[in-house]
Amino acid sequence: LGGIQLPQTGGPLTAAEIDAGLREALTIGAGNVASRLGKENGYFGDPKIRIPLPKTYRDVQRNLAVVGASGPLDDIELRINRAAEAAVPEARALIVGAVRSMTIEDALGILRGSDTAATDFLRSRTEAQLKTAFTPHVRTALSESGAFKAMDNYLGGIGLGGATSGIQADLTDHAVALGLDGIFYYVAEEERKIREN
Repeated sequence: LGGIQLPQTGGPLTAAEIDAGLREALTIGAGNVASRLGKENGYFGDPKIRIPLPKTYRDVQRNLAVVGASGPLDDIELRINRAAEAAVPEARALIVGAVRSMTIEDALGILRGSDTAATDFLRSRTEAQLKTAFTPHVRTALSESGAFKAMDNYLGGIGLGGATSGIQADLTDHAVALGLDGIFYYVAEEERKIREN
């Protein structure tokens, strides 16, 4: 299990040994994911999980890129990814908490389950909490990074100002949803590595 040394009894592993090994491997895996994503370019520099602008703005961004004028929207996209990167430590703490709260029955079910059974279990146990915990972090990071101001300036410049709170909520929800998708994408990768061992 991820290079972890389990006690050897000379026979098959006991349920308690499986449980302890799985918990340790998943805790290490969550730490690996947090280390990978919770740093500059953890999201932005990774094409697999980079968070694009919401579709409405993405289409405008593409059209403006053709004439070299997408800079303001490119900057907002960067800031959204920075916000997700800043919120990762909170996600790690919640995922590790879910690992600690697993029962032996949960661990055995995960062991017998699909290649992503642990990821599915952790997501089902933490997603609502993660959204609740992640949202203020992402909102604050978007605000502090200047993403909200940049979006307001951009929309004001094209005559679409005035819908600030709705746009801020949309950007925040978008960043939270795709930020969590990115975390669980790599939690699943860590789980596959654990299962290979």
